Amino acid sequence: MTTDYLGNPVTDASPATLQGVDDFIHGFLSYQNKAVNVLAAAEADPGNCMANAYAAMIWMFLEAPEAPDHAAPFIARARAAAATATTREKLNSDMVAAWAKGDIPGAIGLCERIADNFPTDLGIIKLGQYHLFNLGDMPGMLRMGLAALNGPEDQPYVHGMIAFGYEQCHLLTEAEAHARRALEIEPTDPWAHHALAHVMLTQSRADEGIAFLESVAPTWAELNSFMRSHNWWHLALFYISRGRTADVLKSYDAHVWGISRTYSQDQVGATSLLARMEFAGIDPGDRWQDVADHVARRGADTVNPFLTLQYLYALARMDRPETAALMTAIETRAETPTHDQTAWAEVALPAARAILAHARGDHATAIRLMGQALPRMAETGGSHAQRDLFEQIHLDSLLRAGRTSTAQQVLEMRRTFDHDGVPVNIALAQVYAQAGLPFEAAKARARAQATLQRATGA
Repeated sequence: MTTDYLGNPVTDASPATLQGVDDFIHGFLSYQNKAVNVLAAAEADPGNCMANAYAAMIWMFLEAPEAPDHAAPFIARARAAAATATTREKLNSDMVAAWAKGDIPGAIGLCERIADNFPTDLGIIKLGQYHLFNLGDMPGMLRMGLAALNGPEDQPYVHGMIAFGYEQCHLLTEAEAHARRALEIEPTDPWAHHALAHVMLTQSRADEGIAFLESVAPTWAELNSFMRSHNWWHLALFYISRGRTADVLKSYDAHVWGISRTYSQDQVGATSLLARMEFAGIDPGDRWQDVADHVARRGADTVNPFLTLQYLYALARMDRPETAALMTAIETRAETPTHDQTAWAEVALPAARAILAHARGDHATAIRLMGQALPRMAETGGSHAQRDLFEQIHLDSLLRAGRTSTAQQVLEMRRTFDHDGVPVNIALAQVYAQAGLPFEAAKARARAQATLQRATGA
């Protein structure tokens, strides 16, 4: 029996099929475009279980309502071939079938079973983390990643997965240690770059974050659109903190938007960055129009609450007629019995109504409803850094509504992870001035000005 490049047996694989399987595994772990090569391999070898299971996974990563239909033929072939395949291969086919049916708890259970028994199946471990991340189960993400240590410790991409699990659990020392270990093994590991970016963002290390990410950014040029755009998105957040407006806009235009305009993650990355620009006082020009046009073509997409809320923001921001249909779909989803109904009904729905209120200038309603959702926003998915968009929507409404005392509390808490950031200190200067505290306003202005001077070299 042949084995994939990680040493896992692959039943009845020709050299071409095995190459497709390896391209998927390595491409998935390293965020390279070659992962999609497994589609052609599966079409050419319909009797191979793993090639067809992986091809189905490629389609499910589309994160769109039509994804299960595209995945269905490959799932059928994988499950038919599973009769003569190994236990690991059969479990992989069962997992993607559960995923396509919307049985995410079942899919996670199968990922955990594979991880426990076959710790060298790094693809399924990473996929298990993906599902747990979308449910906001950060300890589960860490547990899943740590299962890979039961295989070779020095295998590339193991420690990057573990690092992100630790970071999402707020265990930043451990996260940085594993990210550094990952880069000792494979310096180009983009997920380890990503984990370090999260740590530095959380620890108010913006200048260090810029220097680090700029040093590794050339290695992202040939990655898939998500990883390239997302790591540049992280770099743009540091640029916003430092008041480097030209670099923010350049990053957006060259790397964050335009690589794959139809893809879910690219759309929400662009939406989130444009919103953050505006909250920081940066004029995005006419950039909203193209993003909203592409989001509108998704229709009433409620595959994932975290994604859907950002689609709604883009549509509402541009007052698109499609906004109403998406809001109706969210309300329907909140009433539909599914594994994640609670997240939709008790978190996503009030957050969606807050987003609409914010767009309409009804800031009192936005404050009330987003305040209700924020403590549980992790249940909708997304990382700490990504979910900060909703914190910023809430803060923007506080500022616009003149809630000075509450805004001061929120801003000073934000300053714990962005101590001398330009936007946070400019906002604090305004709030302290309104509160009759001119000395504190002056200190905040001075911090912002000092950061700008360092950024410009003036």
